[in-house]
Amino acid sequence: MTTTRAAGAVLTSLVLAGTATLAGCSAQGTGGAAGESDGVTVLASFYPLQYVAQQIGGDLVTVDNLTPPAAEPHDLELSPAQVREIGTADLVVYLSGFQAAVDEGIEARAPEHVVDAADTAELVAHTGTEEGHEGETAEEHAEHAEDEHDHGAADPHFWLDPSRLATVGQAVADELAAVDPEHAEEYADGALRLGQQLDALDQELADGLAACQGATLVTSHTAFGYLADRYALEQVGISELDPEVEPSPARLRQIGDVVKENGVTTLFSETLVSPKVTETLADDLGVRTAVLDPLEGLSEDATAAGEDYVSVMRANLKALEEGLVCA
Repeated sequence: MTTTRAAGAVLTSLVLAGTATLAGCSAQGTGGAAGESDGVTVLASFYPLQYVAQQIGGDLVTVDNLTPPAAEPHDLELSPAQVREIGTADLVVYLSGFQAAVDEGIEARAPEHVVDAADTAELVAHTGTEEGHEGETAEEHAEHAEDEHDHGAADPHFWLDPSRLATVGQAVADELAAVDPEHAEEYADGALRLGQQLDALDQELADGLAACQGATLVTSHTAFGYLADRYALEQVGISELDPEVEPSPARLRQIGDVVKENGVTTLFSETLVSPKVTETLADDLGVRTAVLDPLEGLSEDATAAGEDYVSVMRANLKALEEGLVCA
């Protein structure tokens, strides 16, 4: 998923669909300059960064999301209005290398105040395929190597480790203070509250998964490496970082071996991606499936039901507790 795909024509006709507001956020819109009436306008490139900005800024900010609800953020193409908004927002929060269209928009519009989450999240590589590609044909190996090269080394899904998301939150608070110095103390307080909230979530996950340390987590693709690292799980991806790349027959045989050798009882698919490959493989192997949410987006229904980053992570925890082989 780290593929910085060609964004297509940046000037497409896709209409901006800002995600509905969450707790602690003012009404959506494209406000003007900083101030108590209109607030500071923040433009986030996808949901976890929107959540951070909303939690820190509260009623002082208006947050728009470039990625429509429940859409795949990597496939995002920007309308002319969205490209203009990148240049007019008081603050833009994004993750470089994750959404090619946003990277191009940032370069074209050069906003004055920007937070790039990649600068603070300390991205690392997670292939989930460390066992190699034994049994591949030369053609399969060449395709696999090319795919790995295209994806690059860094896994972008840092927000699935709450401690890393908290670090990005501090950077957002610092930049909001630069945009709106009059309310610097409020932004610092917001970052502190968010940090405490994420610390509590981190402890909840650690406690819930303590008996699962070392368990094999077989996922539809390798989106959960930071979560696995944080809570001592062993992620194995059926596909790699790009969920649209079909696994080779050799890879499917490897997954079958992993399942049998480690007594895996559940294969995890994910929201926003077709579960077909995972479900078919699970049927072939005689194991169950469950769903994890990589939290790249939040649907309008989920927002209307009061769901947010924390509640979805708790749902992920429940799915893991029920699906992993734990002591």
